[in-house]
Amino acid sequence: MTEETDNAVIVSQEGGIATLTLNRPDVRNALTTDVTAGVRDALDSLDDDTRCVILEGAGGAFCAGGDVNAMLQLRADEWTTDEAVRHVINDTADVVKRVYDCEYPTVAKIDGPAVGAGGALALACDVRVFSAEGQIGFNFEQLGLAIDSGVSYLLPREVGAGVAKELVYTGEILDAERAADVGLANRVFEEDFEAEFDAFVETIASGPTAALRTSKRLLRRGFEVSLDTAIEHEAAAQGAMFETDDHEEGIDAFLEHRDPEFGGR
Repeated sequence: MTEETDNAVIVSQEGGIATLTLNRPDVRNALTTDVTAGVRDALDSLDDDTRCVILEGAGGAFCAGGDVNAMLQLRADEWTTDEAVRHVINDTADVVKRVYDCEYPTVAKIDGPAVGAGGALALACDVRVFSAEGQIGFNFEQLGLAIDSGVSYLLPREVGAGVAKELVYTGEILDAERAADVGLANRVFEEDFEAEFDAFVETIASGPTAALRTSKRLLRRGFEVSLDTAIEHEAAAQGAMFETDDHEEGIDAFLEHRDPEFGGR
């Protein structure tokens, strides 16, 4: 197990699972500049042994959103409002996009509030797993603000246009059950959250890494191409998968009537 700790983000890796912990509980893990820098550094440091990435927050919150205090400070430093807003929002949105573009399967571990830009960060992950205390919301309207950080792109793709509009217009903070009802929570583990979460992530991490990374790319492309083009992309990708060690192991396991033991290669 490897672990690096700085003032804003804790990075640990064990068994191919990289965990990025937002570590500013004093501001409920808001996306301060040190947090965004820490997430970028962590994503850039992922190596070939990585098989799955977890995002979580320390101290009972996933992420409380953007850094409003930084925006106010920049305005106090005589930045124009437009300059201050664009600087902070672009920094936050860049991290959301970095997570969204991560080549490995990503899982948001939501054991507290994920609101505003923090909700966007959760949306950027492939899968969202909630504890009974998990919450998510896009309550920009409570500050008299429009949505940002990619919410206009990410939210309708998860819940549909109608539900997305409702959540944005009302600013509702959804508990885990409601999040599951609208399609924002893939799983809700209430009994033994840590053990159930670990078992769930291990299922992903023990899969055929190259195949899952390729499937992730194909799913993303599928939103923006025709069915015929999607099938062409799948056929080209599948040819490459036939050359992997994991495919060979999958075939051997099938013929031998046993569970496969994928090595991630």
